[in-house]
Amino acid sequence: MDTLSSAERSVRMSRVKGKDTIPEMVVRRIAHRAGYRYRLHEKTLPGKPDLVFRKRKKVIFVHGCFWHRHEECRLARLPKSRLEFWIPKLEKNKRRDDLNLRKLSESGWNVLIIWECEIRQLDLLEQRIKEFLG
Repeated sequence: MDTLSSAERSVRMSRVKGKDTIPEMVVRRIAHRAGYRYRLHEKTLPGKPDLVFRKRKKVIFVHGCFWHRHEECRLARLPKSRLEFWIPKLEKNKRRDDLNLRKLSESGWNVLIIWECEIRQLDLLEQRIKEFLG
């Protein structure tokens, strides 16, 4: 049983952003400050990557731990109610992500996934982005 009414749940879910999230903005600032220029949410690429570096043929996805099922992360815990809805939905997200990664790799793109929980360690994150973009 849901603890919120249908209207309250609708309002709460409408606040979930698909792009320009705080973790994405952190990654964008790090990449820009390091001198890298990128395109956002390229619709022609599988999964519409968050940051696209065309000349380098590299993309970065910034995934929310809950929505994309970050394994062994406390932020990826399942809700307590409506599991018959959430489990299939979240598994479908994971399958879609795997398919998009495979399509990108087959097309010659290098992919970096940054998880929401990783933005807490900015020094490590900056180093990881710089190593990836080289």
